[in-house]
Amino acid sequence: MFDFFRKPNTGAHAVPEAKASAVGPLTAGFGGAGAGRLVAQGASGVRWTARDTVSLTRAGFQGNPVGFRVVRLLSEAAAALPLVLQDCDGRYEAHPVLDLLRRPNPAQGRAEFLEAAYAQLLLSGNAYLEAVAAPEGGLPGELHVLRSDRMSVVPGADGWPAGYDYAVGGRKHRFTMTDEAAPICHVRAFHPLDDHYGLSAVEAAATAIDVHNSASRWSKALLDNAARPSGAIVYSGPDGQGGLTNEQFERLQHEMEMHHQGARNAGRPMLLEGGLDWKPMGFSPSDMEFHKTKEAAAREIALAFGVPPMLLGIPGDATYANYQEANRAFYRLTVLPMAAKLTDALSHWLSGFLGASLVLRPDLDQVPALSIEREAQWRRVSEADFLTEAEKRAMLGLPPKAE
Repeated sequence: MFDFFRKPNTGAHAVPEAKASAVGPLTAGFGGAGAGRLVAQGASGVRWTARDTVSLTRAGFQGNPVGFRVVRLLSEAAAALPLVLQDCDGRYEAHPVLDLLRRPNPAQGRAEFLEAAYAQLLLSGNAYLEAVAAPEGGLPGELHVLRSDRMSVVPGADGWPAGYDYAVGGRKHRFTMTDEAAPICHVRAFHPLDDHYGLSAVEAAATAIDVHNSASRWSKALLDNAARPSGAIVYSGPDGQGGLTNEQFERLQHEMEMHHQGARNAGRPMLLEGGLDWKPMGFSPSDMEFHKTKEAAAREIALAFGVPPMLLGIPGDATYANYQEANRAFYRLTVLPMAAKLTDALSHWLSGFLGASLVLRPDLDQVPALSIEREAQWRRVSEADFLTEAEKRAMLGLPPKAE
């Protein structure tokens, strides 16, 4: 369908076609920053971030330190999990699937590839993995993570995706789905109101992100004005009324900027002429509440992503007794379920290329945060004399012992 994008490859100097991402020609000449933009702020209106992937990513990841940290924390922790590959006969120490995941493509290693996939899932609710067919068939030659904001589902007659369109700069490439060896693996978060796309944590936390960003802009505006309105100069005429002339006002403003603003003028006494009086000012109670509002918004953002605020250093959270307990809950309740979702989809997808049923899953025995739980479980199982060795291995998630 897109053969007109390619140059002829004929003649004596024809070069064999190498494996590469199908969307590579689309992205090679595209230098734009994406299709979405933040909603413009009116002169007096309140701005809320548009609920599209690009806008939410800019506001909640690129423009918000809490969102940036929770996405990095989750994606890096999930990508660092040790993985095991097994089938009904036991675990594999060496396998082509493990070799492929070790280096999915020339530009990425396993950690970078999985981190990108998890980050896309968190930011958009969808992760799209592309399989580049190997010349000899069988297992894909490369795996790539595609940007979710550029992908759209093409529903079939039965409602299931019949294909996926990847659009860049007005050009599209269509991936046609097949029953086996599908070119795209679509992993999506649960969305109760959409049949084809997932709901991201960023969208659920969009209001809290806007509040947090607005509070940061408010704090920046205060800093631009010496952090607080330190006071006011009040002019009173001989009879208690009157005003300054334009020349007097400009002279007074110039002297304030030159002699009483900035770090080098800190603490300098102010000399006022007749009729001028200094009225000191401070923060109002409403100003002081802004800081608490920002902390509350940060906790809501962390809550939407499933990250204990204690791990982010957000004050005012005493849900967990200590950092170790919070870290264990972080892995148990957030990292492992997300990793299980993606690895399960990945193993099922790659099994279609090999015609064999493989299971790829995180190796819980090698997760330091869960070492206390595993130690207690191993001790209970080993002390259970009424269980056979085969039953103990099954309870611990180990394959049957080879005869």
